[in-house]
Amino acid sequence: MLRYATDWLGVYREQVNALNVYPVPDGDTGTNMHLTMQSVRRELDTCDENSMPGVARAISYGALLGARGNSGVILSQLLKGFADTIKDTREVDTATLTRAFQAAQKTGYGAVMKPVEGTILTVARGVAEGAALPRETDTAEGVLEQALFRGQELLDQTPDMLPALKQAGVIDSGGQGYLYLVQGMLAALRGEALPPAPEITSYAQEQFENEEFGFCTEFLMSHATAPIEEIRELVSPFGDSLLVVGAEGYVKGHIHTNQPDELLATVGRHGKMLKTKVEDMSEQHTEILGMAGASARAEEEIPPSGLVAVANGYGLVKLFRSFGARIVSGGQTANPSVQDIVDAVRSVSAEQVIILPNNKNVLMAAEKAMELMEGRAVVIPTRTLGQGIGAALNFSADVPAADLVDGMTDAARAVTTFEVTRASRTTNITVKDGRTLDIAEGDVIGLIDDELTQSGGTPEDSVMEMLNRHYSGQEIVTVFGGPQTTQEDLDALSAKISAAFPMVEVEAHAGGPDLYDYLVTLE
Repeated sequence: MLRYATDWLGVYREQVNALNVYPVPDGDTGTNMHLTMQSVRRELDTCDENSMPGVARAISYGALLGARGNSGVILSQLLKGFADTIKDTREVDTATLTRAFQAAQKTGYGAVMKPVEGTILTVARGVAEGAALPRETDTAEGVLEQALFRGQELLDQTPDMLPALKQAGVIDSGGQGYLYLVQGMLAALRGEALPPAPEITSYAQEQFENEEFGFCTEFLMSHATAPIEEIRELVSPFGDSLLVVGAEGYVKGHIHTNQPDELLATVGRHGKMLKTKVEDMSEQHTEILGMAGASARAEEEIPPSGLVAVANGYGLVKLFRSFGARIVSGGQTANPSVQDIVDAVRSVSAEQVIILPNNKNVLMAAEKAMELMEGRAVVIPTRTLGQGIGAALNFSADVPAADLVDGMTDAARAVTTFEVTRASRTTNITVKDGRTLDIAEGDVIGLIDDELTQSGGTPEDSVMEMLNRHYSGQEIVTVFGGPQTTQEDLDALSAKISAAFPMVEVEAHAGGPDLYDYLVTLE
């Protein structure tokens, strides 16, 4: 049922995105809920399907690890309540199903510091109320039918609960997404085919002025050294739309803030940061309005070229967006799917779209996406984020893609990229120049254009050693600090580079990619 519900929600993903207005018009509710469910499905695919505790753990664990955005984190808690109810049963009868929806509502409300009515929580309450109503037939279908009926009643009332929804003339997007999941569960029982995706003709975001919304900041942390409640209190002063939840040693957080660096630094003191995401919501809002306007501009001239770039790290994402790129979130250890890239290409209003994979492990998916687009896309085989930046600097939407490819490819090849990260295992490796590196798990390691070249010392030592060995007259050195790098570290490293190489221009930015202490480009 949950596997099929994931596909059912996928059909309506963009429609849910188009509804989103609360608490700021960031426009990704459907995508975030769908990605959360895809993570659940991945865990279900590897669990013991004959063990209810195994299935329940896959639902809860997969939802937490895959939770994206405010809506995804709340959905993960709804699913946690559901899973905790079924884990000790051998089968889910109507009474258990009813209790599961009631527990989902309770856990969802409990996860939010200041629950707001008119949201997904309200609809979850309606689903739970409907599931408990008397019914003519004591079947799972009957429970789901009544859950949907009552959930829809409350969903229709959400504009009267939230002024933003009434202003935009829409129902709540997260609540609609939750109902689509329940619909998908019912459709699975009935054996119904997936419906066609609805045509999107308008976006709720068009009802709002473009303004500074702040940063949508998320983190996933393991080995937490403080209770969830304490971490929640630490994060609370930084902004609103706050969610901090956890299970099995993991802590997942989401907050809208104007201080993403300080927030992540504060949280990072209390565990091991696995993933972070910081999105400038004003720029994201602008991007969504661009999508909304694409259909309205159908009779206008479509630009010759568009750009799609795979990236993570809010500083890098912001840079690629400034070049006009549509972003596919991903990179090392978080490779996007072929469908993710195809969807991004389709969302760009242009005659032909250039794809920058920016990682050797994404290159094959990008090339497959290009094949599926049947001539509408072309891939420039950028294997590092540095190469991607070099290529993007030479992009122009007003020039046909065919005339851009050679110049962008040459520009990518002219960039040298240093990456500083940590070894994931103990080993010894002979590198290109014949040296043998003895590497212990957790050691700092340095890569040049994705090839291992250095190990040991501090992250700053790694950057300086690679520069001393491999600098060859470039004019600009750009340094991106990763999620665990402080502004003081970044400033100190920039000063050290300037002192050692006075002939180069040094630029430094926060917001480098996950898992890296530094990303450095030489141009």
